[in-house]
Amino acid sequence: MDKKFKILINFIKDLSIETPNTETLIFVKDHISSYQLNIDINSKALKNKMVEINTKLYFRDKDKNEKKSVFELNYATVVRIDESVKDKNVMEKIILCDVQKEIYPKLENIFLKLLDDAGYPGVKFEKKIDFEKLYNDRLV
Repeated sequence: MDKKFKILINFIKDLSIETPNTETLIFVKDHISSYQLNIDINSKALKNKMVEINTKLYFRDKDKNEKKSVFELNYATVVRIDESVKDKNVMEKIILCDVQKEIYPKLENIFLKLLDDAGYPGVKFEKKIDFEKLYNDRLV
C-alpha cells in the first residue's frame, strides 16, 4: 500500500516538567513505577490538504500522592495528505494510527531523554502503545 501522507515538519510545541523541590524529586524517584503514560491525539486541518496533528504524552502518578512531579509533552506533526484521500475514516486512520506509528519511536526517545535530564534516569515505558488497537477500540 502506498503511503497516503507525507510528514512535512514536526516539533515540540509545548513541554512541561515540574518537580517543585528536592524532597519531591527523591520521593518521585522512589515511586516513579506508579506513574502511568497516557496519550491524547487531536488534529486541525490546515490549507492545501495539510493537517497539524498534536500528540500529547502525559506521565502522571496514578496513585495521587501529595508529592508528585508532572511530565507533559505536546508534539506537533504537520502532514500533507495525499489528494486521493477523500474518505473521513481513511483520514482518521492516517492521523490516529499511521502517522503515530511513524513518529512515536522518536517521540518516546525525546520524552525519555527529557525525563533523564530532569533527574529521573533509567525510566522505561514497559507497555508499548498499540496504535492499531487504540484506533480500532474507539470505533466500538
